Amino acid sequence: MAGGKSEQSAPQEPRLNKPKRSRKRNTKPPSLVDRILAPYRWTVRWTLRGFIALVVLAVAMVALFGVVNPPTTHTMWSEGRRLNEPVDHTWVAASQIAPVMMRSAVAAEDANFCLHWGFDVAAIQAAIEAGGARGASTISQQVVKNVYLWQGRSWVRKALEAGLTPMMEAMWSKRRILEVYLNIAEFDEGVFGVQAAAVHYFGVDARDLTALQAARLAAVLPSPKDRSASRPSNFVQRRAASIRAGAETIKADGRAACFEG
Repeated sequence: MAGGKSEQSAPQEPRLNKPKRSRKRNTKPPSLVDRILAPYRWTVRWTLRGFIALVVLAVAMVALFGVVNPPTTHTMWSEGRRLNEPVDHTWVAASQIAPVMMRSAVAAEDANFCLHWGFDVAAIQAAIEAGGARGASTISQQVVKNVYLWQGRSWVRKALEAGLTPMMEAMWSKRRILEVYLNIAEFDEGVFGVQAAAVHYFGVDARDLTALQAARLAAVLPSPKDRSASRPSNFVQRRAASIRAGAETIKADGRAACFEG
């Protein structure tokens, strides 16, 4: 309006309060199954979380030792305690091990090493048919047992071994598995690894082992405290001759291709 008087605003219509929608609560009583399982849900949830954590830890440990050399094993530690002195052990890379030594170890312990994924089914079947009188453990299983687990025949250890072996086979090369095996195997009382064994028995480095020396070292692997590579019994001599022939065979038929560069 003129004369400085402010215009009067139009009267506002009163707001109508909309009625609130009532939220219907689910008043359905819990089922019998829910009432039974309710006290165990916390346990199941944390058990599942614990299992997942163990799987993640196992994957991490297997991946780690695929590139990092294990500093020791349970067997080395226990043997050192028994002898009350450090064990004789020197790590060497696969490139510093005579190829014939690698072939001899495979021929002695796991001739189908390049053909399986951690478990030799044919050897297991043969062991079952023999009533358990013969072993069926592959090199891969022995590495898992010695690096990650402990000696013994408990079902718990066997179950862990069964889970870790294919995991290691999937993450490590065959050459790496054999390298670790030859570096942690016991060849005499307190003597671990092929380098220490080569010096201990023959006064040479692992890369300089001859076919005969390699076969004799492989021949003592199942019972290192009862057999000698430098003073072989008749049994060790016969076994070494068989291993030497086997090493030549797997080289000729291609069963050494997976670990020979």
